[in-house]
Amino acid sequence: MSHLENNLQTVQQRIENACLASARDVASIQLLAVSKTVSAQTVQALAELGVRDFGENYIQEGLDKINALAGVAHIQPLRWYCIGPVQSNKTKWVAEKFDWVLSVDRLKIAQRLNDQRPEHLPPLQVCLQVNVDAGVNKSGLSPQDVSALALEVSQLERLCLRGLMTIPEPQTCFEDQLAVHQRTRALFDEIQAKHSFAQWDTLSMGMTADLEAAVQAGSTLLRIGTALFGSRN
Repeated sequence: MSHLENNLQTVQQRIENACLASARDVASIQLLAVSKTVSAQTVQALAELGVRDFGENYIQEGLDKINALAGVAHIQPLRWYCIGPVQSNKTKWVAEKFDWVLSVDRLKIAQRLNDQRPEHLPPLQVCLQVNVDAGVNKSGLSPQDVSALALEVSQLERLCLRGLMTIPEPQTCFEDQLAVHQRTRALFDEIQAKHSFAQWDTLSMGMTADLEAAVQAGSTLLRIGTALFGSRN
């Protein structure tokens, strides 16, 4: 068994155990492999093990991998997620090449993604990034600003608003991890109750260090990098 396959099995087992502890169906959890700084060859190797969803923090790096792997016939078509900040001068490439953007936090960026999404492609799937615990070095909306932006983004025809993404400050205690994720889950539920969006179904919380707490709090999309690929600078 390869090192990558062993890592994948370990992650999958952690997710299964977390679902068992939380009385959740493992099918309700999606694994997003965070492949920043990882080579296209390594991404392909993980895709050959059945992983389909890959998240990129840096747009140019992501574009290079998307192009490199687009013609690989023996792997299933991959879904590419932009999970890092999107600048105005990069929206065209994101709108044309990515399937999802999890890091929308400004109406201007959403409007540019909408206007630049090619007509022949399905709508771009988007989540709003929330700075749920006011981390000083984190991007994202303040929780009190999410509802208004969600309503505006939901009206853009070439985007499909799906939910929320958050990257809270690291916590070592499970109870602290759980508490901050529960705050995001409460905000997620509050917005759905207020607006009744048609496809409000994605809550992206949890990474390598806190996936168990995120699963218990209701995450549907785990962003896992280190546990799959090892530590990176």
